[in-house]
Amino acid sequence: MSSEPRTWTVRLGIEFDGTGFRGWQVQPTGRTVQGEIEGALRKLTGADVRIAGAGRTDAGCHAAGQVASAVITTRLSPERLRMALNALLPGDVRIVEAAEADPEFHARFHAMSRAYRYLIVPRPTALRRLFAWVRPLRVGIEDLNRATRPLLGTHDFLAFSKQGGDARDTVCTVTRARWSNRGRVTRFDIVADRFLYTMVRRVVSTTIRAAEGGGGARTIRESLQALDRRAAAPPAPAHGLYLMRVRYPGFGWLPKERIDVVA
Repeated sequence: MSSEPRTWTVRLGIEFDGTGFRGWQVQPTGRTVQGEIEGALRKLTGADVRIAGAGRTDAGCHAAGQVASAVITTRLSPERLRMALNALLPGDVRIVEAAEADPEFHARFHAMSRAYRYLIVPRPTALRRLFAWVRPLRVGIEDLNRATRPLLGTHDFLAFSKQGGDARDTVCTVTRARWSNRGRVTRFDIVADRFLYTMVRRVVSTTIRAAEGGGGARTIRESLQALDRRAAAPPAPAHGLYLMRVRYPGFGWLPKERIDVVA
């Protein structure tokens, strides 16, 4: 611990169970992940601290690898800060990593890519009921992957965005979109430079609808080209979605200490 407080920029790696939250971003009412962490920082520093998150997840969504940044004044070292925050935070939020960052570092604006994962299970299960969509699939992984191919590259994802969302620019570049099986769990992994509200969840539901309906890649292509939200399916449930990690120039994928507990 330093003898005198100093002001520095902290980079946090965060995991959370989104079940009891109204999302990441502070809201006028209800619990949020950002609000919990800012409250803990207030207790530690005695000051109001605003944190910026790389991904603004919706209510009910989870994170295995959220990244956030803040400017703080404290005597604590990064590791002692991590431990102190975890002592104050509720059990559904954990700081898995804390590091001193460049003074200009901003978790959201400096992010190059974000990786999300969506989980689906074929039947109700006590252990997965809050952490995966219960949805029997009538098509195989190959059909889902074929349907997903038109998503790769740079496209206008307006059709997959939330009505009334605040995004003025709806163009995103997707570099990975892949379905796979791990035992009885079906996983959809997607990486892009940015995401719109409900985008991943609408991609999941629309891809399944397209593959099961026989339209496949053609349906996805037409949905993209329509630039009309009515062309996409309603979003898949929030509780199946996880923010997995975030990529930054000079660092690669963060957080480094993330434990992959998401099947």
